[in-house]
Amino acid sequence: MIPKSTQQDVEDPVEEMLKKTGCMELHYQVQECIVETQDWRMCQELVKKFKVCMDKYQRRREESYLN
Repeated sequence: MIPKSTQQDVEDPVEEMLKKTGCMELHYQVQECIVETQDWRMCQELVKKFKVCMDKYQRRREESYLN
């Protein structure tokens, strides 16, 4: 078992990536919706918003590589 202080110091790679995108709050909203409804299909509006956010991040990233 990992000591509690060490567990808190370990960063989740997905969470780190989401912090960089600016889409973390939408990701959490999608997760909450799925937990509350127990049906991902009921959360499609939030999933679409999350996808739009991620697409914008990807475009900005690609543009920065081109410049």
